[in-house]
Amino acid sequence: MEEQKSGQESGKQGQKPHKRRKRYSGTHPKKYEEKYKELNPEKYGDTIEKVIGKGSTPAGMHISICVQEILDFLDIKPGQHGLDATLGYGGHTRKMLEKLEGHGHIYGLDVDPIESEKTKKRLHDLGYGEDILTVKLCNFADIDKVAEEHGKFDFVLADLGVSSMQIDNPERGFTYKFDGPLDLRMNPQKGESAAQRLKSMDAEEIEGMLVENSDEPYAAEITEVLMNWRKHGKSPETTTELKEAIEEALTFLPEKEKKEAVKKSCQRTFQALRIDVNQEFEVLYAFLDKLPQVMNPGGRIAILTFHSGEDRLVKRAFKEGKKAGIYSEICKDVIRPSAQECARNPRAKCTKMRWAII
Repeated sequence: MEEQKSGQESGKQGQKPHKRRKRYSGTHPKKYEEKYKELNPEKYGDTIEKVIGKGSTPAGMHISICVQEILDFLDIKPGQHGLDATLGYGGHTRKMLEKLEGHGHIYGLDVDPIESEKTKKRLHDLGYGEDILTVKLCNFADIDKVAEEHGKFDFVLADLGVSSMQIDNPERGFTYKFDGPLDLRMNPQKGESAAQRLKSMDAEEIEGMLVENSDEPYAAEITEVLMNWRKHGKSPETTTELKEAIEEALTFLPEKEKKEAVKKSCQRTFQALRIDVNQEFEVLYAFLDKLPQVMNPGGRIAILTFHSGEDRLVKRAFKEGKKAGIYSEICKDVIRPSAQECARNPRAKCTKMRWAII
């Protein structure tokens, strides 16, 4: 008995000690890092469904948009090779992998080293290993290099939206709704942050960025405040400080209009900065230019866009490609998410889907 007891004790000693979850005050977690259920959605399905049922996206999770419309168009067959150019949370990838039925391969690209690792593990735990899925830390502007290494594709999906996990994490600085560092980089390990960019740009560059990247009607007023701050040795370092600069710029508006105007200008300003910091238009230009060369004959391409600037580029590239005989067919009308999907996921409302066939 003593030997058995001793063996059990030594076994316990070899085990990793249980780590208690961090406690929070009150009945509900308020800080992002305390939202243990929403940050591990696979473990708390019932809770997540309740959050989604209320028309919200749980923190740390992303709800894929237009999934059925994408699958219907791509018409994926077992044995095919495909590319998810913007892996994100992996929701689209998972559904496309299911269509392969264990035969074929999908390559998932992402520039975000933080979220791509999480997604790779999530999909691997579902049974999608290296034999059928390859995740690459790579910008989708480099699809030509991916095709050179792995061969051409039968289908390609590009979801150009920012993942909800990035938006909801205050440390990433993607939204004015949470206080955090003004960063906005898809890959926080490379390049300049949004705060650094604002310090280095002159008035003409800032105003031009706001107009070109998000059609901001108060671009001149916002720029004037930012330049005035700079004269006094100040520049926005946090998301809250940038919001305060926008509020200051719009003080001339009537009180009843101000709240909504500030909200809209914050959305547009953060979008414009994000596009600039990540060179999103330049990346999209390169992607669209290289796309036909990486496709097999009859290959199908679906792209989701989330603002007018992106959609104009995709629409023009597909139209010019059809005229040049590169694409055999392109969508005549833009495809939008259903009313039911938008009710379940409000972040889907501005989504547009366009497609092309080689």
